[in-house]
Amino acid sequence: MTSATHSITIDNRVIDAAHPPYVIAEMSANHNGQIERAFKIIEAAKQAGADAVKLQTYRPDTITLNCDAEEFRIRGGLWDGRTLYDLYQEAHMPWDWHAPLFAHARKLGITIFSSPFDNTAVDLLEDLNAPAYKIASFEAVDHGLIKYVASTGKPMIISTGMADAEEIQQAIDAAREGGCQELAILHCVSGYPSPAEDYNLRTIPDMIRRFGLVTGLSDHTLDNTTAITSVAVGASIIEKHFTLDRTGGGPDDSFSLQPAELAALCKDTKTAWAALGRVDYGLKSSEQGNVKFRRSLYFVRDLKAGDVITADAVRSVRPGFGAPPKHLDAVVGMRVKNNTAANTPVLLDALESPC
Repeated sequence: MTSATHSITIDNRVIDAAHPPYVIAEMSANHNGQIERAFKIIEAAKQAGADAVKLQTYRPDTITLNCDAEEFRIRGGLWDGRTLYDLYQEAHMPWDWHAPLFAHARKLGITIFSSPFDNTAVDLLEDLNAPAYKIASFEAVDHGLIKYVASTGKPMIISTGMADAEEIQQAIDAAREGGCQELAILHCVSGYPSPAEDYNLRTIPDMIRRFGLVTGLSDHTLDNTTAITSVAVGASIIEKHFTLDRTGGGPDDSFSLQPAELAALCKDTKTAWAALGRVDYGLKSSEQGNVKFRRSLYFVRDLKAGDVITADAVRSVRPGFGAPPKHLDAVVGMRVKNNTAANTPVLLDALESPC
């Protein structure tokens, strides 16, 4: 196990189990080749309550080769038949967009950072003073890239889709060797979309124990249930793809959240986190006024001073102004000190033992 690092900080926002989940809206390719759409996605993410919006920084030539051989062609799924180069040519964000998008996000007051896919992307993002970096699942095995990102000294988040426990540890080791001090990992299933049953969310607490890091979820399911549930098992970061319109026709639109759904995610994950609370067996604030409606012991017939209390003279009923019901057996057989009317509470100090 690595040494425990149970919090990271991005733009002065502490991310750990003691704070509400950090929600990242992943723009990915949902700009659909239009910078104005990218601006609107940032605005919508801010309005929905996301903590950050994340970009992806690559060119087709920095992520793959311009080759139409079979191994460079996608078979099955959303992008069936396309070459990697063709897909990334469409999906990539032009590098000259980054500066205005970073400026726009900062003006709005929402954190913005990116996933770099090679060292030149890191250099670009460093020029923009990116506050953090995300390593995509497919790059989690690229230890050279991880070390180069780590050398920036910025917080790093590594997605772990497709990686087994040994590969996750190797990625963590690479980050530490590169100098990364603030590191988080995301449980992820690299299917687009992926079914909820593939997520095996019980893996998250195991990751927290095994790797000793802030752990979250990169969620590619089509609704918010999996993400909200992950908070209950320890997720401190939630990342979801985000678009303005799921029917927009872009490469990632179809498995992305729309604005109302992102707003619900931001709200509901915070509610789930608040509901976890702490171990507490005490009376809660919302219960204070209802204590009087608990059961207690009441006399159900009139008694004269000195009468012995029989089993048919007392009952456990609501409200709770009498002695607790646990005293019923002890009360039966005692005497009342004073005349006592039916429908009055049994008070222990008004009773005495029989002679």
